[in-house]
Amino acid sequence: MSLHLLNRGRSAAGLSAATALLLTLSACTSGTPTATTPTTAAAGLPSSHVHGLSVNPETDRVLLATHDGLFDVAKSPATKIGDTKDLMGFTAAADEGVFYASGHPGPGSDLPNPMGLIRSVDGGKTWQQLSRQGESDFHALAAGRSGIVAYDGSLLTSPDGKTWSAATAGFVPAVLAGNPETDTVLATTEDGLQRSTDGGKTWKLITTAPVIRFVAFASGSEVVGIEPDGSVQYSSDAGSTWTQSGHIDGQIQAITAVKRPDAKPSIWAATTEGLVVSHDGGEVFQAPAASQ
Repeated sequence: MSLHLLNRGRSAAGLSAATALLLTLSACTSGTPTATTPTTAAAGLPSSHVHGLSVNPETDRVLLATHDGLFDVAKSPATKIGDTKDLMGFTAAADEGVFYASGHPGPGSDLPNPMGLIRSVDGGKTWQQLSRQGESDFHALAAGRSGIVAYDGSLLTSPDGKTWSAATAGFVPAVLAGNPETDTVLATTEDGLQRSTDGGKTWKLITTAPVIRFVAFASGSEVVGIEPDGSVQYSSDAGSTWTQSGHIDGQIQAITAVKRPDAKPSIWAATTEGLVVSHDGGEVFQAPAASQ
């Protein structure tokens, strides 16, 4: 994922910050944990790079997808769910406990390498092979109303995770984000934020959007974005326009957002310093109560 995430019209200082952060994050290679995790491990999180984050909106149970598998971090130390897999791509589906993932099998596994697209319907305990086994290592995945959008060197869409079509796109996504309530999909890229309104088939660069490295939907319309310097951006119209909120300290590895009734979304972020959460739309971040 060697990206520089530069945006047209941004200042030289902003471009330098974006480049520096992305070069750090792109140190991750297939099957090789990055050397950025001592403080993460000390905080009770997996001692491995985090590639995905999922939160149960009812219980605030947090799951992290890492090079060493899927971990429940509701308590410290974190608990591994299922066997070891190098989860390079990970996304939650509409139904609770349903996940899609990709990457590489762990030691002793009989899964093909790369794993292609796999799915779990029991919260990550067991996984089913769906498609492209031995072909695709999807480093970016998103699940939306129309199906799956994934990147393995090419941007692909699938209505069912089994049959695939090439998208009309000429960019490399760092992060893909979707939501089961909408056909809108967002992608962070080296040229700025890309937006699709047809489930990932066609795309348009949002030239007025800020430089965004991480992006997540909280609902069909509410979206959270994180700039390379940790600044938090909020959109109430599925990524068309943005306003700045607060700031996240530390090197960010993954984020997610959860819709809250009559309030701005909660935002969760896995950093190399540990897990942080904001329940006011990104204005203030602190360690979750269970891990303080």
